[in-house]
Amino acid sequence: MTRRRFQRGVTLIELLIAISMLSLLSVGILMSMRMGLGTMARTNARLIQNRKVQGVIRVMEQEVSGLMPVYANCNAGGGVSGVRIAFFQGESQLMRFVSSYSLQEAGRGYPRILEYLVIPGDEGNGVRLVVNEYLYSGPLSTGAFCFGLAYDEGLGVAMPQFRPAEAGTQSFVLADKLARCRFLYREAMAPPMRAAWTERWVKRGWPSGIRIEVDPLEPDPSRLQVSTLTIPVRITRDMDREYEDN
Repeated sequence: MTRRRFQRGVTLIELLIAISMLSLLSVGILMSMRMGLGTMARTNARLIQNRKVQGVIRVMEQEVSGLMPVYANCNAGGGVSGVRIAFFQGESQLMRFVSSYSLQEAGRGYPRILEYLVIPGDEGNGVRLVVNEYLYSGPLSTGAFCFGLAYDEGLGVAMPQFRPAEAGTQSFVLADKLARCRFLYREAMAPPMRAAWTERWVKRGWPSGIRIEVDPLEPDPSRLQVSTLTIPVRITRDMDREYEDN
């Protein structure tokens, strides 16, 4: 009688089961990798956005703290002679001053005349904060922004008349998609009185501090957003003495 020798092997069903399990495992690994890469991409995008916001905050702090107490030959006719004024315009939606810091050259280049301007957002959706930069070359360059003086009945004094500011192709967007944005100016008061904040700067000279109030249109706690900044302004020059000497 012949003895049959049985050989160990894999049946077709077992092979199909193994291939199916390997396919499911591969799909699971691919899905996990895809989810991981997607999470990494979102994290990188958020980090890049946060760095941009940090850069904008640093730029605004540097520009405002770099405010220079310069003057303007304010003349409606555009001549060399004119009324000499401290060059600073402070409104709730517009701010003009000269700074030693600029977006183009940081703190290493020439001073710039800066225009901070609040304009409507795209399709009227909120507002945005933009800045214009112009080269400062002396009192004549700042005088180009002033059209003379006019008597203000509400204040009872003559106030400089500045030309309107406009956003253009060279404007840099500092913050977008904002619910509101306004500028406040601090007037230093002698003790024991506390410093006062105002939406319009009507004093001679420069404020002791500037506050940029910002509210995002869509608050998102998960990411960094431009928020309200309060920046001190330190003026070391004696403006009254300079007026007397000149």
